[in-house]
Amino acid sequence: MAAEVLAAGGVQVDVFDAMPSAGRKFLMAGKGGLNITHAEPFDTFVARYGEAQAWLTPLLAEFGAPQIREWMHDLGIESFVGSSGRIFPKEMKAAPLLRAWLHRLRTAGVRFHMRHRWLGWGAAGESLFATADGERTVQADAVILALGGGSWARLGSDGAWVPVLQQRGVAVASLEASNCGFECVWSDFLKTRYAGQPLKPVIVSHADVHGVLTRVQGELMLTEYGLEGGAIYALSSTLRQSINAQGEAWIQLDLLPHHSINAVRDALQQGRGTRSLTEHLRRRLKLHSVQSALLHEVLPAEVLNDNPRLAAALKALPIRLCAMRPIDEAISTAGGVMRQALDARLMLNALPGVFCAGEMLDWDAPTGGYLLSACLASGRVAGQGALEWLAARSATAS
Repeated sequence: MAAEVLAAGGVQVDVFDAMPSAGRKFLMAGKGGLNITHAEPFDTFVARYGEAQAWLTPLLAEFGAPQIREWMHDLGIESFVGSSGRIFPKEMKAAPLLRAWLHRLRTAGVRFHMRHRWLGWGAAGESLFATADGERTVQADAVILALGGGSWARLGSDGAWVPVLQQRGVAVASLEASNCGFECVWSDFLKTRYAGQPLKPVIVSHADVHGVLTRVQGELMLTEYGLEGGAIYALSSTLRQSINAQGEAWIQLDLLPHHSINAVRDALQQGRGTRSLTEHLRRRLKLHSVQSALLHEVLPAEVLNDNPRLAAALKALPIRLCAMRPIDEAISTAGGVMRQALDARLMLNALPGVFCAGEMLDWDAPTGGYLLSACLASGRVAGQGALEWLAARSATAS
């Protein structure tokens, strides 16, 4: 995005990428269908960025969902709004969009240098790159860093840039996993019999460290290590805060979101005869076996045999989360270059002429198009900032 803005402004742009081909994490984001942005009202949209909302709102106001759809259209890629409000390319895939985008950039004169891993700066301020042919130095009038967070290191974003910037006096918040799975202590029986089974539909509730309750409806997957899925990804920021502060986090699962508590109580009151509890719940409430197994996993026998307490548990089953999964398994990361380290153009205060964009900035968001939207918007702002910086330098020199 930054390269596109700069090339349109008449600047010669060189893109250096550690990977053998461009846009590898972009392609990974589109593996199950490229959810590039979201169609919800703007105020709701920007609220998804939590503590970074004030920082990102001006960026997203310039290049939010309507502008992204127009940009895609100009590249020959039509989009549509799904039933959940998420926006996808009509073909659902990332590859056609990326191909059209790279073609337009190359036609505009942008030069790509692959297998160039950025190492930092030399004594004269030149950029240092590791290549297959040894170390290479490059002088530039302006530099834009878009080095990613710390997840999916095999695609290039390994967080190796953090100490390099910190040594230059740049404030960087520690990178932490986001949009990831959470670990629970499961029995061998549950792991062996039910790992890989979905829990749907389900509502996940969590009270954050300030006592604010959030409820998210969606799907979960029971795994050998715990739980993963969109419904828990959406809560990863507040769950992470709870684990960091208290060493654990508690969620409640509504296993029967389409049933009122009274309807659940009534169903349980009906005699089950010689049927097992699992069979009774299946017949009366259409509860799947994995959900019944989870009840037996976390509830003591006295609750399972007490219909009012069991009804309450079916609507708010307490689950303890003891840790987040490793950062390299996460879809994204929180942390990065802090707001106070940058000016409004996303230029580093400590390093004039050096700009930052994308996931390496200190913001966090759930999946649903919010991650890509903020990356695209920040890239455009950094590109425009660099363009203005270069113009100001040129005017001063002349």
